[in-house]
Amino acid sequence: MKFTKMHGCGNDYIYVNGFEEKLEADKKPEIVKRLSDRHFGIGGDGVIFINPSSEADFEMEMYNADGSRAEMCGNGIRCVGKYVYDKGLTDKTDITVISFGKVKYLTLHVENGKVSTVRVNMGAPVLEAVDIPVITSSKQVINEDIEVKGQNYKMTCVSMGNPHAVVFIDDVKNLAIEQIGPFFENHERFPKRTNTEFVQFVDRQHVKMRVWERGTGETLACGTGCCATAVACVLNGLTDNDVTVELLGGEISIEWNREENVIFMTGPAETVFEGEVEI
Repeated sequence: MKFTKMHGCGNDYIYVNGFEEKLEADKKPEIVKRLSDRHFGIGGDGVIFINPSSEADFEMEMYNADGSRAEMCGNGIRCVGKYVYDKGLTDKTDITVISFGKVKYLTLHVENGKVSTVRVNMGAPVLEAVDIPVITSSKQVINEDIEVKGQNYKMTCVSMGNPHAVVFIDDVKNLAIEQIGPFFENHERFPKRTNTEFVQFVDRQHVKMRVWERGTGETLACGTGCCATAVACVLNGLTDNDVTVELLGGEISIEWNREENVIFMTGPAETVFEGEVEI
């Protein structure tokens, strides 16, 4: 099977052309786990299949490193945009991509014939607790208490097609995320598990963030997590509507258009290498 390794701010996935490579659906989770392994496989935060679609220009079929399906990946969808343009699957710079039934709108910024950055209309943030989902007695979860491993935290919950719990802390650099992340991910208040963003306020236009992604662990970046972080920052009165999120793997710019209630995400997409693997 031919593949392309790509990343957005270090959030790396293995990309497969679903127009040409045909895999049986029930075998994909095990194949994904094997290919994602950083010691015995190709290595990545998961695998993304780029498929034909009757509802959009392309479909993004995304799997986490543990073989579980995921609804959306902001860094992943930017790389999909780069892949389809650079590979000649489209000559358009405005395209649509569907993932888990939701269509996203991408604007591709091209330099010297290749896509360098991508702006994605990520749609409206979901704040209703029942739709995220998160268990609470409130309609929305904004700056709400949660106890994890005997310690109390304040969280704001947002769905960007996948669930996020945003937690503000004083120092992300020295956070022992591998010790606390799994307990957030699998907390009983999150019926479908959750991604957790640990966020440090810098100023009105800038925050730092580390992320623990469900099914994968800590990643160097999370596009939907950046979107959720920006929303949480605004809802808690910390930042303006335009926020730069500094991650371990780089920076992503988020704009929340409050009038239209739409999130725009802009960030890089890069190809690392290509290859072929026995499956």
